[in-house]
Amino acid sequence: MLEPLEKMGRYLGQSLRLMVGLPDYQTYLTHMEQTHPDRRPMSYEEFFRERQEARYGGGQGRCC
Repeated sequence: MLEPLEKMGRYLGQSLRLMVGLPDYQTYLTHMEQTHPDRRPMSYEEFFRERQEARYGGGQGRCC
């Protein structure tokens, strides 16, 4: 009974972080470990910077 609630809580937390634009570093690390074990994962700082650039265009101003 507790396991489905924990899983739902993790998904809810992840959804909320994505809605406000916070990248999920732990999900990234899990993905890298399972899918790309031969590659070194980015540090948190590198990951955060890459996500910011992907979201905001690398600091380039743009019109809405």
